[in-house]
Amino acid sequence: MAKAKRVTCEDCYFRQNMLCALQLEEPCVTFRSAERGLKPDRQLSFVFRSQRTRTAYAFPQPR
Repeated sequence: MAKAKRVTCEDCYFRQNMLCALQLEEPCVTFRSAERGLKPDRQLSFVFRSQRTRTAYAFPQPR
C-alpha cells in the first residue's frame, strides 16, 4: 500500500497566497489544498427511501 503524501502548511492555499498569519508546526483546521483552490469538498448526495405506506404516529380515522 502506498503512503499518502503528508500535507504541510506550504501546501495550503492560504499560505501560498500570503493570507495566513499563523505560525504552526502542522496544518490548521482551515487547511485548503492549493491545488484545488477554495473549491469545497464534494458532499454526499441524499437519497430518499421509498415512501412509507403506514406511519407509526398516525391517528385513527374518525367515524
